[in-house]
Amino acid sequence: MSGNNFAQFMVVGPTCFFLGVLFAQLPYDYNVLWTMPEDRTAYFNILEDHIRFLYASPPLISRVLNLAIGTGLLGFLIKLFRPNQANMLFDGASLVLYMAGITVYLTNIVKGFRVITAGIYGDAAKAALEGEVLEVDEGDFIGREDTLRVFAASNTILALVLVGVLVLQAGMWYAKRAEEKEMAEFKRKDDEKKGAGKKKQ
Repeated sequence: MSGNNFAQFMVVGPTCFFLGVLFAQLPYDYNVLWTMPEDRTAYFNILEDHIRFLYASPPLISRVLNLAIGTGLLGFLIKLFRPNQANMLFDGASLVLYMAGITVYLTNIVKGFRVITAGIYGDAAKAALEGEVLEVDEGDFIGREDTLRVFAASNTILALVLVGVLVLQAGMWYAKRAEEKEMAEFKRKDDEKKGAGKKKQ
């Protein structure tokens, strides 16, 4: 049981860590997504500068992020090694959400870092020079503001997915506690019946 609790900590810890990282991004994303001033150019410039600064961060930062992702996956593997019904329901759904979050991170956020830092923004010729593949038709491409909005929206989607993981893990914890209380109550009643039977004898 303690091993299973440690595995749950391995899942919840990285999930909370990534939610903290995304919360730190919220002041940049909020103004781009939900404020409606007459001129949002300043907000787009701030977000773009912030993304370029993050992309230029030391390799240690990305390694810590990858380590956190791997820790969460390892926790799921440990929990699902010998699954019971609760594991299959809660942990299975949590793993699906976790993998969806990794997909959003790799396809939208990591690619967004490279595109925004290089300033490609739908320019197929420049993308080829940078080694990026852009699936755009002639005259149909995502501009700078839309790219930044997609990046900010991806952070929001990822945050919602991670909250879903925490909700499922909390639900599993609550279900386990309720089951343990119910089993303890059954055992107490059974002991009382056995005690009453011995007294009659």
